[in-house]
Amino acid sequence: MTISSAALLLFLILDPLGNIPVFLGLLKPLPAPRRRVVLARELLIALGVLMVFLWGGKYALELMHLRQESVSIAGGIVLFLIGLRMIFPRPEGLMGEMPGGEPFIVPMAIPLVAGPSGMAAVMLMGSNEPDRLMDWFATAAILFSATVLYRFLGTRVLIAIERLMGMLLVAISVQMFLDGLGAYLQGAP
Repeated sequence: MTISSAALLLFLILDPLGNIPVFLGLLKPLPAPRRRVVLARELLIALGVLMVFLWGGKYALELMHLRQESVSIAGGIVLFLIGLRMIFPRPEGLMGEMPGGEPFIVPMAIPLVAGPSGMAAVMLMGSNEPDRLMDWFATAAILFSATVLYRFLGTRVLIAIERLMGMLLVAISVQMFLDGLGAYLQGAP
């Protein structure tokens, strides 16, 4: 996987533009100064989770006796479902009903930024090329400028971008599934 394809894959999986409306909705009840603190905390938690999967994913796979092919297939399926939800959103949002109060870990850090497909993707990248997590910084920058981007782009453009990213994620998920299945079939006795 080239640097540009890994960067694009992570950028699409982390979906910062699609997360802007969700993040703004979750942070709306909080006072303005507290929003940035909560956003920074959630992004650092997500980064920590992704780093654990990046560096420890290979060992976790060995501990659970899982092959990379099974993680690729499972990641493809989860990514497919998330992509479908982005294309055909539900009234309760991308991740379902959200509990009230200040978000902590769920749903902002996990699963919106560091979701199952992101964890699976960095786990696979970490086992092959362990230095590919720089896209998190682009995601963080986009989410920190969410209010400005939301005002500049508007609701319709962000919805269109989210649906487009959903379609791309569906295509990427099918490819992940097929790659995992192909690798499994080649290694089958």
